[in-house]
Amino acid sequence: MYFDQRGRLRSMLASWTSLAEQDLFAQTSAGRSWFRVDDLLRLCTLIGEIRGRKKQ
Repeated sequence: MYFDQRGRLRSMLASWTSLAEQDLFAQTSAGRSWFRVDDLLRLCTLIGEIRGRKKQ
């Protein structure tokens, strides 16, 4: 939790910070892979949806 520039209380995922413990994927990949397969698949789905919207 933190206060933004306007003084509002905000939050963010601990995994976005250096405070979270390293997850199993990061430990196993040991820096050899920047992306998880499931995240890349979700990205492909999102790109497909965006492209579909542009064609309409």
